[in-house]
Amino acid sequence: MGKGFFNVPIAVNEPVKGYAPGSPERDAVLKAYKEMFNSKTDVPMYINGKDVTTGSTRTMSPPHDHQHIVGQYHVAEQSHIDEAISTALEARKAWADMPWEQRAGIFLKAAELIAGPYRAKINAATMIAQSKTVHQAEIDAACELIDFLRFNVQFMTDIYMEQPESTSDAWNRIEYRPLEGFTYAVTPFNFTAIAGNLPACMALMGNVVVWKPSDSQVYSAKVIMDVFKEAGVPAGVINVVFGDPVMITNTVMASPYFSGLHFTGSTFIFKELWKQIGNNIHNYKTYPRIVGETGGKDFIIAHKSANAKQVATAISRGAFEFQGQKCSAASRAYIPSNLWNDVKNYVIEDVNSFKMGSPEDLNNFITAVIHEGSFDKLAKYIDQAKADDNAEIIAGGGYDKSKGYFIEPTVIVTKDPKYTTMCTELFGPVITIYVYDEDKYSETLKLVDETSEYALTGAILSADRYAIVEATQALQNCAGNFYINDKPTGAVVGQQPFGGARASGTNDKAGSAQNLLRWVSPRMIKETFVTPVDYRYPFLG
Repeated sequence: MGKGFFNVPIAVNEPVKGYAPGSPERDAVLKAYKEMFNSKTDVPMYINGKDVTTGSTRTMSPPHDHQHIVGQYHVAEQSHIDEAISTALEARKAWADMPWEQRAGIFLKAAELIAGPYRAKINAATMIAQSKTVHQAEIDAACELIDFLRFNVQFMTDIYMEQPESTSDAWNRIEYRPLEGFTYAVTPFNFTAIAGNLPACMALMGNVVVWKPSDSQVYSAKVIMDVFKEAGVPAGVINVVFGDPVMITNTVMASPYFSGLHFTGSTFIFKELWKQIGNNIHNYKTYPRIVGETGGKDFIIAHKSANAKQVATAISRGAFEFQGQKCSAASRAYIPSNLWNDVKNYVIEDVNSFKMGSPEDLNNFITAVIHEGSFDKLAKYIDQAKADDNAEIIAGGGYDKSKGYFIEPTVIVTKDPKYTTMCTELFGPVITIYVYDEDKYSETLKLVDETSEYALTGAILSADRYAIVEATQALQNCAGNFYINDKPTGAVVGQQPFGGARASGTNDKAGSAQNLLRWVSPRMIKETFVTPVDYRYPFLG
């Protein structure tokens, strides 16, 4: 056991590199991209510290060049999931007892590996597999994942230091035990950082994990596991499995030792998993923790006092960075009539200036959406908007999947504030704008709150502080992350803990101590120094 109260390195946010022409980071990432793009990678599962191949494989292709194959990954049978569970439970015996500072050392090392020797590789993998521009890959796969790892260690020590009052008669202390059993991480395609953080934060707190990444993120998930292995995560602590999500989930949730779900993905799937856990509740040794971050229909509302150029920039960045494939992306906007002409012209000018293509060309601001299913769904909504009388496309509206899944950044203007694309999560480069009477600000705030089932992010742009106060109060329940005079994306670990409520999730704030507290089971210990020897109290006389 450790002997001492240890101070961990103070967590600081990883600086975002610029990738300007001629910079060393630009040269490094392009070199890594070319090498990886022109290679074939075989991605095994990782169970009990060993690479596991099955012979049943699926290919991996970049969304921006879907005929090009960059590798394959191996698909699990049920026996592999059973093995991952039993392995995790066996590993828990030593991992849960490992001194906390030793666990901290592993994940701090992982952060520095990503900051240094793995930076170009993990960014290039994210550019290839998820079609992120180099800037989007940098702020995600490198910086945000580094920040999660560093800040989680600091938050862990803050939690451990939170102790009850004691007296001269008794010493009261709380130990923050890991959950009994094993946990299950289900991660999305759109953020490499989320994919790494969900299993890592649970493991940091002493838990063992079965991790299923999205099929569309396996390529960069392998780099994450390479980092964790080199950092020293012991065998069995984090087990990575690929394949049929229904079979994997059914096997995991049938185990009486299932103790927690850490999920990022669709609202519908999360609700189905919650229901499945409920149906199995009598089988579990403990009540499973359920933490989820799901969908969003995130908004921008501008007040009549706002600066039109600032509003347009918030739309252009908030809606179209990473092709709108962020759960926080702006997908509906409410613009006052007095600003509309200027905002409209600025947004059209921005959209028309975007360059679209492969992320290997660093001049491109827009690349492809993740897969054909996403492409087809977005194309359907765009075609519907073209046909509907109460909607007009003022920018974009084109699409082409002959080489990659390219959807033009599209701006729809509607006369109906409840038009389908004002309400439905699209998860792509499409924003719908409703122009409201500049003198009906209060009524429009009510409309913003009532239009969507989600409550993830939102933004108010205004030069009038009274209008900001009104919006902050009126919209308090429809955005877990609320932005004043900014776009509704770009939460930074340690600065803006992220999460929403309603249909957007359990609001357990990834990148905060609140989230880590979900993965511990506190035990209160009271040690009495002089034990009573007579049951009689003074009132008995």
